[in-house]
Amino acid sequence: MKKLSVLFILFTIICQAQVKPTIDKNEVIRIETELASDKMQGRAIFTAGIDSASVFIEKEFSKIGLDFYGDLKNYRQEFEAKNKPANNVIGVLKGKSKPEEFVIFSAHFDHLGTKDYGKDKVYNGANDDASGVTAVIVLANYFKELNTNERTIIFVAFTGEEVGGFGSGFFSKSINADNVVAMFNIEMIGTESKWGKNSCYITGFEKSNFGIILQQNLKSTNFNFYQDPYPTEQLFYRSDNARLAALGVPAHTISTSKMDSEENYHQLSDDVSTLDLDNMTVVIKSIALSSESIVKGIDTPTRVKKLRE
Repeated sequence: MKKLSVLFILFTIICQAQVKPTIDKNEVIRIETELASDKMQGRAIFTAGIDSASVFIEKEFSKIGLDFYGDLKNYRQEFEAKNKPANNVIGVLKGKSKPEEFVIFSAHFDHLGTKDYGKDKVYNGANDDASGVTAVIVLANYFKELNTNERTIIFVAFTGEEVGGFGSGFFSKSINADNVVAMFNIEMIGTESKWGKNSCYITGFEKSNFGIILQQNLKSTNFNFYQDPYPTEQLFYRSDNARLAALGVPAHTISTSKMDSEENYHQLSDDVSTLDLDNMTVVIKSIALSSESIVKGIDTPTRVKKLRE
């Protein structure tokens, strides 16, 4: 009888033990292929194409079961830019013990639209930045299933990055920057970095200990985060992380893009066939693993020096 009781207890413990969710390459392919499809018409701001992309992202957030941001009644954060309607897409996973401390995962879902002539007219933006948005959606599902986030996680797809950062500019005014612990902005992760597979770089690496924390969490893997190798490009100030970084947030962009030799950058040829989807899946997995101590409230990156008060 005692032996049966012990076996029952062991069985219960095993059943209750957490099984970590997986990041599925097939899901990465599905989402990436949809966002970079011709039917999205290049996702230029103020077009039907970007509206289609927004609806797709909203449906993905709804399927995952994310909450709405702030006082919003849906996943759309609407505003005006150039006297025209625009919107970000935002979903929230509320923190368990530290709900007022925020960790942001973001990417921009706009691109360059279409041109009027030629056989190929669509700027699909598979790498720039359907790859980043794919990562945000996949990570939202991962952390929802993991269910261990002590801090609140905010998942944002920004609009208007290509034409002046309208989406991140509006979003940064809607949130208390002092409550944002870290921002993982994901930009162009679909190709191998200059170091090859299993590697990324972090813009503004030296401005906080964000990158050091991420690498520490990956010490049992062969994945490496490096400092931005293109300092003359000023990449830290050229993506959606810049608005919150200016307010002191350790807001950094994670990328693999070879900015000195990325032949498909802002070209019609930036389509899914040019991506290394295996490596991209590994990159997303590594972002998930590297961020866990921040999401769980164990580590807090140092602040970035404010550009303005």
